[in-house]
Amino acid sequence: MNLPPLILASSSPRRAELLRQLQVEFRVVPSDATETAHEHLSPLEICQLNAHRKARAVAKKIPDTIVLGADTLVFLDNEILGKPRDLAEAQQMLMRLQGRTHQVVTGVSLIHLRAHRERIFAVSTAVLFLPLDAGQIRDYLSKINPLDKAGAYAIQEHGEWLISEISGSYSNVVGLPMERLREELAAWERPL
Repeated sequence: MNLPPLILASSSPRRAELLRQLQVEFRVVPSDATETAHEHLSPLEICQLNAHRKARAVAKKIPDTIVLGADTLVFLDNEILGKPRDLAEAQQMLMRLQGRTHQVVTGVSLIHLRAHRERIFAVSTAVLFLPLDAGQIRDYLSKINPLDKAGAYAIQEHGEWLISEISGSYSNVVGLPMERLREELAAWERPL
């Protein structure tokens, strides 16, 4: 891809790993923007707003680049399941998710401030958990660090122990909807 310089406004190693798959050059500049979750917004709107805030905070400092901001949240019945505070909360989250379908939503913002261009979108993936008991959940939590993961799990880390099926983008559940991102970046190459 022939793009202006690209910045990933995220310290997530999972997002950086996914972005490398596109074989585009980029650098990481974590955003210091505060995430918000207004109750009057839909899950897609919350993720898009947070992605925009993250990208814009970095773009203001480096306006001659494309800045990619992203925000991924897990929703169960429109309730946010964020990053757990401790292992007890992680276990409670996984107990709530077991045997049920939830949504993983990632909002993405691509901003080139100097060119006055921005694309914001969100992708939702439905994830069905297997029926699990407390022992299976404890075993899973002993194998991963759930404290930096929305919903207390990572599909790429022993996800087969938890997940029955997904409907939608696998990479979205990891942290970036690569199929849609590839399309958006390809469109960015073409002049307006």
